[in-house]
Amino acid sequence: MTHSSPRVIATDLDGTIVRSDGTISARTVDALARVERAGSMLVMVTGRPPRWMTDIAAAVDHHGVAICANGAVVYDLHTETVLKAYEIPSPVIAETIGRLRAIAPALRFAVEHTDGFMFEDSYTLGRMNAKALGGRPVSSEAILGLSGTKLLGFDPEADPDSLSEKAVEAVGDLVTVTHSSGRGLLEMSAHGVTKASALAALCTEHGLTSEDVTAFGDMPNDLPMLTWAGTSYAVANAHPLVLAAVTHKTSRNDDDGVAEVLERLFA
Repeated sequence: MTHSSPRVIATDLDGTIVRSDGTISARTVDALARVERAGSMLVMVTGRPPRWMTDIAAAVDHHGVAICANGAVVYDLHTETVLKAYEIPSPVIAETIGRLRAIAPALRFAVEHTDGFMFEDSYTLGRMNAKALGGRPVSSEAILGLSGTKLLGFDPEADPDSLSEKAVEAVGDLVTVTHSSGRGLLEMSAHGVTKASALAALCTEHGLTSEDVTAFGDMPNDLPMLTWAGTSYAVANAHPLVLAAVTHKTSRNDDDGVAEVLERLFA
């Protein structure tokens, strides 16, 4: 391994290495394999819950570690087991929902835990049916008594950026608020839990620092990780805030932008 190869590659999945059609190209799989062959650490850092990692684990041949749910869950792709989870306690969920209902009455809520999620009856994701995704409907009262790795708030009519700004103002002292879907879907984790906090903790365990990390992303939930990493790349299809924050840019996810960079770094 040449000294110029990064010791850690941290990449987001959807919109970054996963294409618009939901696949990861053979070229990208090959580029990710180069990272591990070179002795560097490969970390998938995603908003996805662990149960949505099965196809990814298979695509990367069960190599590496994944940080799921925007930093709330550390997941071993080799064994497909949860190594660590940072939960939002139920009183905090109840208080957060109460405050958000006051400022955005149209919001409907769901709570993720490590192996499933519960959602209010009225929580629909349009073409993505919450039940089909493995969710279990509960009453609006019952949801207030849950703890979990991620609290989701959805308003199909809302603009994601302005909804997120309003939410940060209302509940930013209780939870970490972000968004990544291009829809009015708030993603909330325990206060201070981000993709960066989990990645920093993982690096510390391995005696590595932010300077050892090259990170890739496309959406606002990637910003903590991208601004923490020593070197950061946005794919060309990234959110404007992400394009403005990174040190480098590469081609779109559909054009294997991450693979392009990895082939160069691990030539």
